[in-house]
Amino acid sequence: MEMESNLVMKNQKLEASGILRKALIIPARNIKFLTFTTLTSLPLFCFLIYYESHLQKIMVETLKTLNLPPREAGMNRYLTYFRLSWSIPVEVSRKLNQDFPNELFYLGFLFVVPLHLLHFVTAIPIVYLGSKIHTEESPVMTIREMVKKTFDKTRLKGTFVTFSYVLVLSSYTLLGLTWLGITYYAVFRNFNDFDALFYAVLCWPVFVGVLVMYLAWSSVWNVSVVISILDGAGGIKPFGQAIYLSSGCEWRGFSLMLIFFFWEISLRLPCLYSGCYKSRNYFGGIIAQVCLFCFGNVLKWTVCMIYFYDCKNRAVEKKLKMQAKKRGESSG
Repeated sequence: MEMESNLVMKNQKLEASGILRKALIIPARNIKFLTFTTLTSLPLFCFLIYYESHLQKIMVETLKTLNLPPREAGMNRYLTYFRLSWSIPVEVSRKLNQDFPNELFYLGFLFVVPLHLLHFVTAIPIVYLGSKIHTEESPVMTIREMVKKTFDKTRLKGTFVTFSYVLVLSSYTLLGLTWLGITYYAVFRNFNDFDALFYAVLCWPVFVGVLVMYLAWSSVWNVSVVISILDGAGGIKPFGQAIYLSSGCEWRGFSLMLIFFFWEISLRLPCLYSGCYKSRNYFGGIIAQVCLFCFGNVLKWTVCMIYFYDCKNRAVEKKLKMQAKKRGESSG
């Protein structure tokens, strides 16, 4: 009981801005942490240069396909509604199947396997070493000791199982978001003004709802990964613990994930607009974008680690209040 009380007094409750501030302080004040996370992020950095150029090229080509002009021009309103509006998605699907099947499959493979495997490898040292600094349990360690303690077999095995579950859940949700966006853009935009407005009212609230759900659950999923890294547990158990600890803290978790969501979007859109995926623009665009992506990745996992400890502190405080209330009722 005394230990839990000391934990609450030592770790004051933080809002989203406070969590971000603490996450920025950790790499800024600890050179070894910054050096080690930079070294472990180098494979991710190199891969992202290739992945982002390939992804942006496919996105631009797909957007051109979605903007195919209608082939039939002189139709009456009836034929336009029932033929023109639906001929474009059919032609889009046909062209995507003809021109991009290998590229889309290859891009999906890059996203699921090497990209997330590298994210998995970088998340472990960021969370583990960051937690030692955050809880003031940071002994002087050499790089060799950091590698040995960070990449422990039990920690790797448990975290890999949890990370695989998170990958499946997040991938299906992102697939649903992509499907909703493409459905509206490729289909409903070709209706007349009234029909387009009608379907926008139906489609966009669903899209926003799924996006909000994805960001809210992302904080829970990431906390479950943090729990696996710190405790070595794997499977369903970290998810249950993450749901319990984040109960009542959903808005802060959503706000933090929203910040990193806009971080990625705001970095990617200028590169798409200026054509950074082209080889001549690599040094001016893609490399700078990837550097900021890697910095955002370190910051995101540090934020998730601090958010976990803050949720844990709030849960302990809630437990102490309930115990004090029960003691008051029994003595009264």
